[in-house]
Amino acid sequence: MTKVTREKDIERYLREQVKRIKGVAYKFESPGNIGVPDRLVLLPGGKVYFVELKASGRKPRPTQIRQQKRIKDLGNEVYVIDSFVGVDVFISKCEGRI
Repeated sequence: MTKVTREKDIERYLREQVKRIKGVAYKFESPGNIGVPDRLVLLPGGKVYFVELKASGRKPRPTQIRQQKRIKDLGNEVYVIDSFVGVDVFISKCEGRI
C-alpha cells in the first residue's frame, strides 16, 4: 500500500521552495468563487501562477476544474500538484523563466 502524502505537507514544501527562489506563494481565497486554486505564486520578473494542491493521487473536483479552465481561458497558467516531485518540477520550470 502506497503512503499518501498529505496536501498540507505538499503545500508547506511549495511555500519553502518558492521562497528559496525569491518568490511568494499567497494563500488564495476568493469569497463566492468555490474551487479557486489554493496558492497564487508570484515570482521575480512579474511571473504569476495559480497552483492547486492535492494529496498524493487525488484529482481536482469538478468545481476546481471549471475554475482552472476559466483562469486558463484568460491566459493564465494553472498547475495541479500532488507530490513533492511535482513541486520540484514546477520550481524547475519557474527557475527557467526568472
